[in-house]
Amino acid sequence: MHFDPLWIFLGSAAAIIPLAKWMGVATEELSVKLGEGLGGFMNATFGNATELIIAIFALQRGLVDVVEASITGSIVSNFLFVLGLSFLYGGWGKEKQTFNGVAAGTNASLLTIAIMGLVLPATFSMVSSNTEFLILEEVSILVAILLMVSYLLSLFFSMRTHKHLYIGGKHKNNDTEHARHWTTNKSITVLLAATLAVAFMSEMLVGVIEHVAEAAHLSEFFIGVILIPLIGNAAEHLTAVTVAGKDKMDLALNIAVGSSTQIALFVAPLLVFISLLMGHPMLLIFNELEVVAVAVSVFILDNIVRDGESHWMEGVLLIVSYLIIAIVFFFMK
Repeated sequence: MHFDPLWIFLGSAAAIIPLAKWMGVATEELSVKLGEGLGGFMNATFGNATELIIAIFALQRGLVDVVEASITGSIVSNFLFVLGLSFLYGGWGKEKQTFNGVAAGTNASLLTIAIMGLVLPATFSMVSSNTEFLILEEVSILVAILLMVSYLLSLFFSMRTHKHLYIGGKHKNNDTEHARHWTTNKSITVLLAATLAVAFMSEMLVGVIEHVAEAAHLSEFFIGVILIPLIGNAAEHLTAVTVAGKDKMDLALNIAVGSSTQIALFVAPLLVFISLLMGHPMLLIFNELEVVAVAVSVFILDNIVRDGESHWMEGVLLIVSYLIIAIVFFFMK
């Protein structure tokens, strides 16, 4: 029986969203059982697991450009679109909302360093005369190693030496937000089952990307930079907006900005190494438009979160910024 690729794409995407939600719930339940340190690591590891799985299958099919675009899209969508929706929904009807400006500023600074690691290799490829593939590959690998080291040190910072800055946003709400009280065995079973199901659906989704792009007159680049991040992170997005409505802005920021930081510092470098094993090398070399979009987005984020306060109008500005980027990417072929 032959199914329309567009319906396969839409069906797979629709199935991935609730599965990603269950992965998140199971991970949070394990976090409560395993304590702050190991729990934080679990959150960091599985927070972007859905998108990582989709990216691995895309790399397997040689869709390197789609994977690179999805990395850019994830970073931008999390702290423009998701944070914008959180500020708008949470701040509506209120004069302002407050959050820990020091922790938010630290995350923004960490993200700035991460973006530097993604932007400079691309700039090097544009201005240097020494741009043989092997040279660019070496640059990408070395930068990827430094980004992963930075990520591990940031975990140590937030979970050990300065965990008091994050306790309101990362741990304090765990018991109230996830009061299902699952057993450890149940949490692990749900996590493994949901992960396997996501892997199956991801393979189906990635398998029809090229057909969908052609049938819907969309570029693979647009699918990678806009659609895949929204599908892969939908459950996380909903959680961030929901907790913002409950005036838990530290948690909302930790989900939105923390997810972008994980993508830039951990997922992107990890995909560089995975791509080498698969024989489809992915370089940390993004095109000029992606570089500008990410750099401008980080600049906007840094300016907005430094004061430790937010209101609904800041949410509108973030969403408009994201829509401008989406429109430009839509017309890019």
